[in-house]
Amino acid sequence: MNRDITFGQYYPGDSFVHKMDPRMKLILVLVFITAVFLVKSLYSYIAIALFVIVAIWGSHVPAKSVLKSAKGILVVLILTASLNIFFYSGGERVLWHWWKISISVEGLFFALGMALRLIFLVLGSTLLTLTTTPMNLTDGMESLMKPLKAIRFPVHDVAIIMSIALRFIPILIEEVDKIMLAQKARGADFESGGLIKRARALLPVLIPLFVSAFRRADELALALDARCYNATPNRTKYKVLRFGWRDAAGGIVSVFLIGLIIAINYSFWGLFGITWTV
Repeated sequence: MNRDITFGQYYPGDSFVHKMDPRMKLILVLVFITAVFLVKSLYSYIAIALFVIVAIWGSHVPAKSVLKSAKGILVVLILTASLNIFFYSGGERVLWHWWKISISVEGLFFALGMALRLIFLVLGSTLLTLTTTPMNLTDGMESLMKPLKAIRFPVHDVAIIMSIALRFIPILIEEVDKIMLAQKARGADFESGGLIKRARALLPVLIPLFVSAFRRADELALALDARCYNATPNRTKYKVLRFGWRDAAGGIVSVFLIGLIIAINYSFWGLFGITWTV
């Protein structure tokens, strides 16, 4: 189950998306997140889904690897959908009602829309990390945050922290797998019993995981000190970032996506009489 989490991992490739500037990919992800929160109708979700399909196709990353990331938030999806289904207020077409809990057609559509939004957000961010190395992400974030240096914001430090955090996600997932296998070999049971019993069974996993995480952090700090690493403002870059024609195409696509979502929400929606809203 832990290996289904692909966020933070890098899939090597030589595709159109891989060759894009990391700054443009970060901007595209921000635009995509904005577009996901702007959707109001069925056609908007179709447009977002087509954008995700085209992005996956252009990255040459196996669709199975990208879709695996949705399994990692399965519990969150179920919880969010359940709360919206049973506690949605304002539904006119009520299907079932008991006390303060009711299920309506509007609530079902709203819950489905929230679940789709979460899935799209995870797929978009996962595709970013699968097609961009942690170092390129660091350089891209640092470059985009350069204007904050005017207010003495530690841009380079924040970029390095975020890059290290992304890099450690797959490492910690692998560490969890090793610890769970070791505990199972000693007779630990993580699958039987109720929720409280399973939570208690995870204690022998969490404690070694925290110890290992702190040890790795200490080793990383010592490695940085041994290499005389420091975040001086005059640091040079091994790879200079430059925008190319791929990035121009990505910018055009991002503007088109936002324009299409707005057009669907405020024009096509009323024109075609779509009733599914979220």
